[in-house]
Amino acid sequence: MKSLKNLWERLLFRDRGILPAKRLLVLFVVFSIGMVAIVWVISLSWIWIFSINGILLLISLLDLRLSPKKSDLTIKRRSPDELERGKAYNIDIDVANRSQYACIVRLKDDLPQSFQAPFPLEEPIKAHGNNVLTYHVMAPVRGQYEMTKLFIRYRSIFGLWEKQMTVAMKQTVNVIPDLTETKQYLENPQHFLLYEGTKIRRQRAETGEFAQIRKYAVGDDPRKINWRQTAKWQEVMTNEYEPEHGKYVTILIDCGRMMGAELKKGNRLEKALEAALTTAAAVLKNGDYVAVLAFSRDIKTFVPAAKGMEQLQKILQAIYHLQVDASESNYAAAIHYLSAALKKRSLVLLFSDVQTFLQEESALYQLTRLRRQHIFLITGIEDDGVLKMAGQSPDNAKTAMIKSMAQQQLQTKKRRKANWEKQGLSMVEAKEEHLATTAVSQYIRIMNEGLL
Repeated sequence: MKSLKNLWERLLFRDRGILPAKRLLVLFVVFSIGMVAIVWVISLSWIWIFSINGILLLISLLDLRLSPKKSDLTIKRRSPDELERGKAYNIDIDVANRSQYACIVRLKDDLPQSFQAPFPLEEPIKAHGNNVLTYHVMAPVRGQYEMTKLFIRYRSIFGLWEKQMTVAMKQTVNVIPDLTETKQYLENPQHFLLYEGTKIRRQRAETGEFAQIRKYAVGDDPRKINWRQTAKWQEVMTNEYEPEHGKYVTILIDCGRMMGAELKKGNRLEKALEAALTTAAAVLKNGDYVAVLAFSRDIKTFVPAAKGMEQLQKILQAIYHLQVDASESNYAAAIHYLSAALKKRSLVLLFSDVQTFLQEESALYQLTRLRRQHIFLITGIEDDGVLKMAGQSPDNAKTAMIKSMAQQQLQTKKRRKANWEKQGLSMVEAKEEHLATTAVSQYIRIMNEGLL
């Protein structure tokens, strides 16, 4: 059984050894058919046929001497340590051939099953030559993975036999959330916040820290005109203020069962993580403190508040591997933990499913107490399925009943939201592609209005 297992491993590109190539097998099949035809035409003993086949096999073994030794090949992998989910990356394999014989290399990498890559790679390597084999890889599932080996097969230019070897090459790769929106915000905040054609409004009142003096523009507050500079420069100049820095923002990420609902791209948790990272980048770039708490049935991770862009990397390393749990979210436990952890007035921003949160009546009392000291805002993703059913034309009795039930569900949610908002607990829902911009916009609005 062990010998059969070893043979199977070799056939599966997973072991060391020597294997016949397709060209040799085809050659033997054609030669054997020709010899059988000769037997039927002329009287030739089978001993001669087997002898000729044996001679041909021995001649083919000379092909092994025309290929490099295993010690003549040096192979190295060059791969990034972090891959963003759903994005294609190049991984380079450096192959150095120190022998005097050219060869053709076929290669497979020891990738996790969820990774997507075109294998095997095949490329000729010249004698005393160096080649770089490049393949594209895409990782659709976040987490930490290990690549431990490289599987190589190579043959001479005649291609009758293949040598196979395995190179131990351990590397840890982290698949992190898609940071496209985070990078877009860091590169151009105002362009990122052009959400549905609406520009984020500036601070209304003359509060906060003085930023600069600039030319007056249409829409500016006339009370901010700097008359001294206006008289000096002979044109209307205005003072520009920005919110005070050093405020505290705490981001809560729900990892409960309902966050596993599939969307157009990924699920709700994927979008929540991307939006949370973008919001954290906005907070840190503004000079404020940010903390992150992830929870489901229990507390999964907590990153204490800090400022500076190095905090963004700490948050990323703490949450990139989070997955949806099969259990319901324990909002009461998360709020209790948060109440003990928060020492200063903060903006508490929760990414969760609004419909599920509205049904958690046990958390209302604790949230009311939390609201006395902190500002609470929950941000969720709209349920496109319910909205489509509520807006469809009732062509028959079945669609009319579905439309009625969907509208009833929306009305129930609306009443419950109004009840929670009376307690000072704000709730916002957005389309999945606008979740990050909505969260950042709400943060900027709260800062500009001086609510924190």
